[in-house]
Amino acid sequence: MSGYQARFKVWRGDQNRGGLADFEVEVNEGEVVLDIVHRIQATQAPDLAVRWNCKAGKCGSCSAEINGRPRLLCMTRMSVFDRAETVTITPLRAFPVIRDLVTDVGFNYTKAREVPAFVPPADLAPGEYRMMQEDVDRSQEFRKCIECFLCQDTCHVVRDHEENKSAFAGPRFLMRIAELDMHPLDAAEDTGLDRKRTAQDEHGLGYCNITKCCTEVCPEGIKITDNALIPLKERTVDRKYDPLVWLGSKIRRR
Repeated sequence: MSGYQARFKVWRGDQNRGGLADFEVEVNEGEVVLDIVHRIQATQAPDLAVRWNCKAGKCGSCSAEINGRPRLLCMTRMSVFDRAETVTITPLRAFPVIRDLVTDVGFNYTKAREVPAFVPPADLAPGEYRMMQEDVDRSQEFRKCIECFLCQDTCHVVRDHEENKSAFAGPRFLMRIAELDMHPLDAAEDTGLDRKRTAQDEHGLGYCNITKCCTEVCPEGIKITDNALIPLKERTVDRKYDPLVWLGSKIRRR
């Protein structure tokens, strides 16, 4: 593919005011959207703010919205767009804009600190842990998360309802709770911590209505809804409403 001129609209401004600025930029074979943003910085708008780091789809820094869809700038190839198409780049909608394409994602770090950490079993020393490979594989999927927060951005519970943020952890951190709840060595219940109850009562699991929008935008291909959120919901409902499960939990405690 030979080089060509493409039209872009890039959001410029801060939390108080801003708008879309028009750019016409050269595009070369094999380039990604982040290359174009860098070219705009180099040739037309040196003060354009954008967050990025690895340019390899592993750091999650360059999250933005391209034509309204949450994506990584470094993993979106220009070849997926028609040459005559105007490509629009805007900041993540769910979070406050600092400047241009850079948003304040501090909400996510606040939610991360609210999730209790893994509780190691008291009767095992480091090096004595043993797990079935199936359990390792299951949790390993969730650990592929690069914390780009695209799932948090596209989740309508966060995106469309600012008032929900105080009560809802979002798919990334409900996935973390699900991972810990599935972990066969997590001894949280021995300390009185019921991860299923806290998922519902403290982290807003009930707000999630499993639209799978978080799964659709995950650059790592993690099946957040099917493999984490739905199973966590099922276990939470069993614990709360199934009389046999409730009775079994009482017997085990004795």
